[in-house]
Amino acid sequence: METTSKFFQNWGKRFFKATLIVLLIVPFYLGLSGINSRAYAAPRKSQLAKGNAITDPAAILRYSLPIDNDAVRQLQGDIEDISNQLRSKRWNSVKQDVSSAIKIANRKKERLLAGIPDERQAEAEKLVAAIDTELTQLQEAVEARDKDRVTTQRRELLDRVTTLEELMVTAFPFEVPEEYSNLPQLKGRATVEMKTSKGAIAIIADGYSAPINAGNFVDLVQRGFYDGLEFIPGQDFVRQVGDPPGKEEGFIDPKTKEYRAIPLEVLIQGEEEPLYEITLEDAGYYLEPLALPFSAYGAVALARPGDDPNGGSSQIFFFLFDTELTPPGFNLLDGRYSVFGYVVEGKEVLDKLKAGDKVISAKVVRGSENLVQPS
Repeated sequence: METTSKFFQNWGKRFFKATLIVLLIVPFYLGLSGINSRAYAAPRKSQLAKGNAITDPAAILRYSLPIDNDAVRQLQGDIEDISNQLRSKRWNSVKQDVSSAIKIANRKKERLLAGIPDERQAEAEKLVAAIDTELTQLQEAVEARDKDRVTTQRRELLDRVTTLEELMVTAFPFEVPEEYSNLPQLKGRATVEMKTSKGAIAIIADGYSAPINAGNFVDLVQRGFYDGLEFIPGQDFVRQVGDPPGKEEGFIDPKTKEYRAIPLEVLIQGEEEPLYEITLEDAGYYLEPLALPFSAYGAVALARPGDDPNGGSSQIFFFLFDTELTPPGFNLLDGRYSVFGYVVEGKEVLDKLKAGDKVISAKVVRGSENLVQPS
C-alpha cells in the first residue's frame, strides 16, 4: 500500500506532470459543471487562484470562521496588511492601514457589533472599545517608526479581533452528511497541546471547516492514542506520526473492532459545506482557494494511502512550508489531503523533530466540549 511519504518522494515528477495537465485541461474544465451528489457541496465552475497566498496560520483560521461581517473583515485586513508593508519599510502604507482601521473602529461600531447575540454584546462592546484605544496607540508607534512596538501592538490587536470574530459565531454552519454519523465530529474548534521529546507545540483543530477529520484527531488525542508514539521517517518538509507500533497501520475502534477509515474532506472558500471522498482534481476543480490550505508552515493534515483518498485513519503529518510544492497560484497538495488545523505555537519545535523522536503526551486544553461522539 502506497503511503503518504511515497507521494512526497515522487512529488517532483508529479509536479511537472500535473503542471502540464493543468495547462492543457483547465481551460476545458472552466466551462463544465462539477459533480452532483448529496455527499458533496454544490458545484460551481473552477477558477484560477488569485493574489498572494496567506501564510500566517492565525490569519487563515480567522478567515475560516463562519461569520458574515464585512466591517470586521475590513478591520482585520487592514491590521494584517501592516506586516506586509513593514517588511518593505513602507511607512506611509502602514499609516494608511492604521488610518483605515481607525475609521472602521470609530465609524462602523454598530456594524462591528451586528449579529452578536445579546448575551455577548457587553463583552463585544468592551473589545471594540479596547481595539479603538489600541489603534490610537498603534498610530503613535507608527509615527515614531518604532518597528518592534508596531509589531507587538499589531499582534495584540489581531488577538482582540479574533476574539471579537469568535463572538460572532452562533451556530455550526452546516449539516454533516448522515453517512458519517458513526464518526466523531468536532462542531467548533479545539486546541491540543502536544509535548514531544524536542519541545511542546500547540495545534488548533478547525471543525468548522473539517469536522470529521478534526473530530477524529481530537477523539484520538482524548484516548491518549498518540502518547508515546514515534515520529516516522519522511521527507524534509513533513513530520509524520500516528502509526501504533507492532499493529496494523491506523486506529482500530475498540467498539467495532474495525479500522476507522476517515474520508477526504475539503472545504472550498465560499462553499457552504465540504467536498467528501474525492480529490479536487477528480471532482473537476483546479486551483480553487481552500478554507484550510497548505500555504502555512505547520499545517496539520491526515495522511492516507496514495491510492485511497478515504483510507486515512490515525497517521497525521505536519507540513513544513515548501515553495516548490506550494508555489503561488498552484498548490500541489491542496485538495489531495485533508488539512484540519495548524500549529500556532512551537513552530521551531517542528523543524527539530526527527524520525525516532516521540510524542510524550497530547491533550485537549480547550474546546473539548465541541467534540460530538457517535450516538
